[in-house]
Amino acid sequence: MPNLTLFGAPGSGAVAVEAALTLIGEPHDLIDAITWDPDDPQSGDQVLEANPMRQVPALVLPSGEVLTESAAILIWLAEAYPGARLAPPPGAPGRGQFLRWMSFVSASIYSLYWVKDEPSRLAPDRAAQKILVDRTHARIADCWRIMGAQIRPGRYLLGEDLSVLDLYVATVSRFQPRRERFYAVAPSMAAAIRRVDADPRLADLWAARMPSDTG
Repeated sequence: MPNLTLFGAPGSGAVAVEAALTLIGEPHDLIDAITWDPDDPQSGDQVLEANPMRQVPALVLPSGEVLTESAAILIWLAEAYPGARLAPPPGAPGRGQFLRWMSFVSASIYSLYWVKDEPSRLAPDRAAQKILVDRTHARIADCWRIMGAQIRPGRYLLGEDLSVLDLYVATVSRFQPRRERFYAVAPSMAAAIRRVDADPRLADLWAARMPSDTG
């Protein structure tokens, strides 16, 4: 039976999917499609057949079905591999909050990087672009603050069990404005995310695919 195929890139949101696959232990083929490299546009073009948005992650199932959107892929993996216990199952306590915060990170935070990473898409000159980036960083930080003020972590964000939400936040919080600001505005989430960083099962992945100063 063919493996799953993941289109990803180091330093991208696809690393959260790689982390989930690592914990699940599911063999998969990884194709790096570095969509932001102007010197090698063909690298990013590799994902086009799977995702016309030219974005990673994109996960191709053995059946040929394609999944895009990082939150959707993570939720699907948690449901497809229930033995890994990476999400509260449907009907279980905490399921509603799991879906709420997975959607929040995707819609309210991750989506802003389309603006921040290439501000020229929306701002006509460099001065306006700097303002746009600064304000986008401030909005991202404020969204982390809102989440941190409402979530009640245990060892992990949803309680005692690690979930794909932890992997998602551990990945996205490494993007600018980075962890120092994340910890400052959302201190309630800091211990859980540091625990994910320190998980020995993920140490090689973080080092190879998303090295950073995690604070």
